[in-house]
Amino acid sequence: MAGLATSLGAGAATNSLAQMPDIDTLFLFGSNPTEAHPIVSLYLKKALRNGAKLIVGDPRKIWMAKRADVWLNLQPGTNIALLNGIVNVILQNGWENKEFIASRTEGIEEVREKVAEYDLDRVEKITGVSKEKIVEAARLYSHAEKAMIVYGLGVVEHSTGTENAMAVANLALVCGHIGRPSTGIMALRGQNNVQGASDLGPMPHVLPGYQSITNPELREKFEKSWGVSLSPKVGYKSLEMLDRCKDKKFKGLFIMGQDTAQTDPDLNHVHSALENVEFLVALDIFHTETTRFADVILPGASFAEKDGTFTNGERRVQRIRKAIDPLAGMAEWQVICKMSTLMGYPMNYNHPSEIMDEIASLVPNYGGISYERIEKQGIQWPCPTKDHPGTTTLYTDLFARPGGLAKFMALDHTGPAEKTDEKYPFALTTGRIREHYNNGSQSRRSPGIMELINEELIEISPEDANRLGIDSGDWVKVSSRRGKIKVRAKVTERSQKGIVFLTFHYDKALTNILTSEHRDPITGTPEYKFCAVKIEK
Repeated sequence: MAGLATSLGAGAATNSLAQMPDIDTLFLFGSNPTEAHPIVSLYLKKALRNGAKLIVGDPRKIWMAKRADVWLNLQPGTNIALLNGIVNVILQNGWENKEFIASRTEGIEEVREKVAEYDLDRVEKITGVSKEKIVEAARLYSHAEKAMIVYGLGVVEHSTGTENAMAVANLALVCGHIGRPSTGIMALRGQNNVQGASDLGPMPHVLPGYQSITNPELREKFEKSWGVSLSPKVGYKSLEMLDRCKDKKFKGLFIMGQDTAQTDPDLNHVHSALENVEFLVALDIFHTETTRFADVILPGASFAEKDGTFTNGERRVQRIRKAIDPLAGMAEWQVICKMSTLMGYPMNYNHPSEIMDEIASLVPNYGGISYERIEKQGIQWPCPTKDHPGTTTLYTDLFARPGGLAKFMALDHTGPAEKTDEKYPFALTTGRIREHYNNGSQSRRSPGIMELINEELIEISPEDANRLGIDSGDWVKVSSRRGKIKVRAKVTERSQKGIVFLTFHYDKALTNILTSEHRDPITGTPEYKFCAVKIEK
């Protein structure tokens, strides 16, 4: 979100899912949608059936990579070098959209100068992708009429994640593939309501609607509505809170619907933090690794017990309606209101629709949205007024930056924060499989799913497995500089030599014991997509 907001003005998908079947060139980068976003993949498969060309940038030979016109088999953590190389090829060959660049962007000369340093020989050496593939990807993308970049957590879960997103924006801008239907950038979010959560103020430097906490005028608007004075001080990000818990400088945590003790990185550090915090409340629908550390556990409400909205990855605000009343007697919004009231700030709402009305009054992008309007069909923000239809395609005229121009960002490859060496020679990247969801606390309770795949498997290339004397099904020990786990091996050609893959779905093998403490310095996003490991039979 931070990267796209810097380059374009808003940290959200520029286009709509319904436009995907009309794409004529799809650049899928750092995303495995057939497993991690299966519904989105149905739209993308329609585009491929309609004849779209496919470029896939991914270290693993995923389902889409096997069907790609060009598979850019980059080494994990080399995203910026690869994208700089593609942009350089486009500029050197005069394939850029000169009119779009001149009228709708700024900063092209700095980028032209920077990417000139990334000649094909250098990029091939850094990324492991052949020069021929880089040129062909540049040609396909730049010559398309309607090209969309769809990217996922393989782009952003790096110590350079924010800059990686800016590099994606550079590529879209240099070809002018933005501001029209079936073009643009679709950033696939990690879960169904990540966009909605982001929109409504959980980040420590903004109020709802990405309105800066340090801006006195914006702060005053919220102070009048809420009847309190607000501190202009920027708070801590989630991992920063845990750092301070470990140092006993943070007194209490309330964790809602997140399994921090399984899904956060560098779990030995996380567990130490949760043990050291003075008071921990966990709210969830099932027991998790995190509830084991809690002083008080509150029962949550599942999706079937909720009234409210989800805002999905295409910015569509959609109604959800409860099928049954909350089994625990209260929905989460009622729990928060009750706690707030008991702690001295009365919160009184009769129904979630009243909360949405308050959101509309304070957040310009949601200004025209009410439960009445989204009763039958959701609306895509920006929707500033009651008579506004919503926005299917962003930036048709102006970008959401000062002056209305998009900004090119000159970026350098630095690579992952952690390096492989003789002791830890493998690059571990993590992700999801289709059969399980997130921490697995829901999907592991399904006997049918557990019959299909009931344990963690490390994906390793045939070449590496042969060298280590490992067969599929063998138990192996996977160690990093932080800890070790025991899992079975899965020998597969999806993995390239030197790269292995694990999920984080299983509580019996906590993959994130291995992952590193390194984070993006701008957003605090962990580097889940790269850490150095060794493997022993």
